[in-house]
Amino acid sequence: MATRKQTKSSAPLDLLSLDYLGSGKEVAGLPGPGKWLVLSYIPTSLFSLKMSAATSTVGKTLLVPTPYAFKMALLDASLRHGLPQHPADLVPVLAGADLRIGVPSAAVVTHTIVKVRQEPKDPKSGAPYIPAVAYREFVHYSGDLSFAFDLSTLDASAASWIASVAPAVQYIGKRGGFLQYSHSQRLEQLSKRFTASLVSLTGELPRRIHLAWLDDFGPEADFESLNSYSAAKIKREKHRKFVETVIPLGLVNTGPGFAHYQADRD
Repeated sequence: MATRKQTKSSAPLDLLSLDYLGSGKEVAGLPGPGKWLVLSYIPTSLFSLKMSAATSTVGKTLLVPTPYAFKMALLDASLRHGLPQHPADLVPVLAGADLRIGVPSAAVVTHTIVKVRQEPKDPKSGAPYIPAVAYREFVHYSGDLSFAFDLSTLDASAASWIASVAPAVQYIGKRGGFLQYSHSQRLEQLSKRFTASLVSLTGELPRRIHLAWLDDFGPEADFESLNSYSAAKIKREKHRKFVETVIPLGLVNTGPGFAHYQADRD
């Protein structure tokens, strides 16, 4: 994303307290009580987001978007619509925000080989691109996809910004993974349909799960390191971290070219 350099704010956040969130007072225009700000979307096309360790031609897709991907989608939508005036201030806010992903009721992954064009290994071959084949996976969802922010890790202005920019998010993952904004709400507790980091998980696990490493903003993430057009280098565990996460979707059926996953019933 091409943008002008911004001045990073060092002002501390006045985080929303649990007592305030437990009352009936509004946060981000939504009545309480509830510490979770849940943004729901209807998937309108296939989803694909390869694991970070995958190569350009071969790699399995993740079944869900990552916190990193959705936070970048919010940042991108905010920049495209001119909100706010200082986008560099948003990155530290998002880095400190706890985000969990609500999975749909079912997901079907298709496996296919597609024709692509890629740069040749020998740059002296003359042709800028040569024909090749690549392994690709695409996910079809059945049901809504949700993103839940822990409001106790945000301040009131950040929560209002997230709620206001959420309807402008139209795709996530690769371009073409389109979403339609549905609604926002506040919840006191999340159901077992939401992801949780393995180390922080408490209580009984859902019956159908699998584990995956999902990326997120690191503790030192800043606008320059995340900007695709910046010369700054992104560093693992500083600007981008990876969290072993419980995904509440379990494999129930496989066949030639597909794998079917389902979530537990609520």
